[in-house]
Amino acid sequence: MKFCDKDFLLSNEPARDLFHGTAARQPILDYHCHLSPKDLAEDRRFENIHEPWLGGDHYKWRAMRANGVPEKFITGNETPAREKFMAWAATVPRTLRNPLFHWTHLELRRYFGIETLLDESTAAQIWEQTRRLLAQPGYSARGLVERMNVKVICTTDDPADSLDHHKAIAKCGWKVRVLPAFRPDNALRVHQPDQFKKWVRALGHAAGTGAGTFQGFLKALKARHDFFHENGCRLSDHGLNQMPGLDATAREAAAIFSAALKGRAASPEHADRFASFMMEFFGILDASRGWVKQLHLGALRDPNSRIAARLGADTGCDTMGDFPQAASLARYLDRLDRIGKLPRTILYNVNPADTYAFAGMPGSFQDGSAAGKLQYGAAWWFLDQEEGIRAQINALSNQGLLSRFVGMLTDSRSLLSYPRHEYFRRILCDMIGADVCTGRLPDRRDWLANLVEDVCYRNAKNYFQFPA
Repeated sequence: MKFCDKDFLLSNEPARDLFHGTAARQPILDYHCHLSPKDLAEDRRFENIHEPWLGGDHYKWRAMRANGVPEKFITGNETPAREKFMAWAATVPRTLRNPLFHWTHLELRRYFGIETLLDESTAAQIWEQTRRLLAQPGYSARGLVERMNVKVICTTDDPADSLDHHKAIAKCGWKVRVLPAFRPDNALRVHQPDQFKKWVRALGHAAGTGAGTFQGFLKALKARHDFFHENGCRLSDHGLNQMPGLDATAREAAAIFSAALKGRAASPEHADRFASFMMEFFGILDASRGWVKQLHLGALRDPNSRIAARLGADTGCDTMGDFPQAASLARYLDRLDRIGKLPRTILYNVNPADTYAFAGMPGSFQDGSAAGKLQYGAAWWFLDQEEGIRAQINALSNQGLLSRFVGMLTDSRSLLSYPRHEYFRRILCDMIGADVCTGRLPDRRDWLANLVEDVCYRNAKNYFQFPA
């Protein structure tokens, strides 16, 4: 079997049949990503491959740092884009057995038709090839998306965002739906009073109402939630170390809020209590609107304070934490369930130690109101690689119903990341096919093809209920 050929990762005949006959032709619903809606609204043109490929991809930045590449060739404006690309090309052969090696060559093949392996000796040729292609009409930001058969993109948006770019895209009539997703993490930052005060002012301005009192703050958040819904939002998202474990009354939460606005940082206990109150508030909002709530839990953010101070957040220096998860997560879900306000929810873990706890948790809260109401989400971040994808599929299969899984997402800042859906689909088909070959599943291709189509497309289409 040749590297990255048409049967890449497909080690058996049923897998090849399922992938080529069913999975490969399914549209993509990318329900969680970090793409720039501005780039899509403006249909941005790219002068070179560095801009869409390396400009914001912290997976590649981490690999370059690990390979001893100086920071000036990774981030910032000190070094020309071509030299940064050359530094990445020199790193690629060092990524053997890292998923970046697979993704890099899938991306070159699927977007640009380039089957040449990328290294120092081929970098100049590939730079020129891609530069010429990117100058053609079909290689704008929207053109790159259209090449991947994408139907829906859900970006990640702060409640204070204007959503002007989403409105512009909707107005222009582009065939790909670009919808916002509500990410209110900034609403919990009472432990960072300077940032919190600034954000509360921005929230109030966006809502057109005062947010300087706690009731005003809650009112403004609800107004923005309503505004997002009017603009097609059907998902919320939270990125937390762990679910808060302490309760707070409205009076206690108001006192913590007021103290933060006066510049007093909340203690860890008070921050946890405030987050607990707010997460219940957000859960009720989501349930009332019929949204899907996503909980991304367990990342340890910015452990390298020196690089964080220099480069800021989301620059490739986060890692997985080992925070206790199960008890506080169950407590949160139970609290919403008791009051009839548990929305459809997807759980994502970043530490593999939590895989079976997260895979098993949905089964305790399914209520028969919807198929797969609670979901164990796709392998996330550090687990988004072949081993992690297989582990997620196995854990979900063992603890729940793989047939009801809503499938893959990119979680990416790069327009060139859509082959990750193909990567997932190949692995899924390979696993199912292997089970057929070993007698673990019957060779009923109609059943198997139906499962593959559901996981790759139909389940997500039905689950998220995106507006027509």
